[in-house]
Amino acid sequence: MVTAALAAMWPADLEMGRYAAMGALVFGGACLQGVGGLGFSMFCAPVALLLFPELVPGPILALGCPLALLAGLREFSAIEWGTAGYTLAGRALGAALATAVLQVLSGPTLAILFALLILTGVYLSVRGWVVSTSPASSAAAGVASGLMGTITSAGAPPLALAMQNLPPAPLRATLGCVFFAGSVMSLVALAAAGKTDLQQLLIGVLLLPWMVGGFVASGPLARRMSRAGVRKVLLSLATVSALAVLVQAFLHPHA
Repeated sequence: MVTAALAAMWPADLEMGRYAAMGALVFGGACLQGVGGLGFSMFCAPVALLLFPELVPGPILALGCPLALLAGLREFSAIEWGTAGYTLAGRALGAALATAVLQVLSGPTLAILFALLILTGVYLSVRGWVVSTSPASSAAAGVASGLMGTITSAGAPPLALAMQNLPPAPLRATLGCVFFAGSVMSLVALAAAGKTDLQQLLIGVLLLPWMVGGFVASGPLARRMSRAGVRKVLLSLATVSALAVLVQAFLHPHA
């Protein structure tokens, strides 16, 4: 019965080999986020744009939503609610400001500016710049995340910089809370704008087992990851994401 139901809902143009490759991508991204607190969209979205465009943006967001919820629930008691609240307030403001900012500067110009700022922040962090997690820094990171996420679809790097010095468990749990709420808002906005459909969401549902598997696999790794190790993961992901934004901006200057 389960097999028949699965066959009935399976998209006609989705070959098993392509599905398995998508699943491997989702598995890796989920495992990465389970270890470091972020990385799913930063890892999956650039690859999906090149190889599996049908995954962007709806299915990636649809998978990121329950993944973030799982991360928050796994270490629920470690969530820093104040930090999460200030960050989400800033993110909402940043998303709203993005529309106004885009009236003055082009998307590619802003993408390049954001990417260069992120790379500067990573460089300063590696050189010893200490970022303290405070209401002001959390709100500022949220604004930057909302702006950058709305304009480039890569909103995680500012959060990686702002929260890099939190202990691993609070970092993962708090980011899970932030990304869950942010993903819900983004999905609602996409649906309202008609930018996603049932076919896209169906692909997301079919990939759910891979996401759950990747998250479960991250458990033992997350428990062994030191504070310094998590910080290296965050800064590395922020660097790769910023470089990907730069490449995309130069390859598609009129996007």
